[in-house]
Amino acid sequence: MREADETTRERIAAHLRETPASPSALATEFDLTASLAVEHVRHVARSLSESDEQLLVAPPECRDCGFDGFDDPANRPSRCPECKSESVEEPAFRIE
Repeated sequence: MREADETTRERIAAHLRETPASPSALATEFDLTASLAVEHVRHVARSLSESDEQLLVAPPECRDCGFDGFDDPANRPSRCPECKSESVEEPAFRIE
């Protein structure tokens, strides 16, 4: 299938099969906002439920204290609930 014939979600899924990516990396790659990239990834995850593949998420982590118990591992929080630092690493997605 030619790239022009693929939907954005199909292209995101193909990208995540090749390499892990954060929401901001996907946003840059596919000319989206980070929040829209997360929405596309969530939809891709739902569509994978009928296949033998799955979406893996490396949760966000605070760079200062190491906290990684965020409520929603797919979103990037603005700050750490433990130490209040704004230095929070984005989650990373991949398909296996």
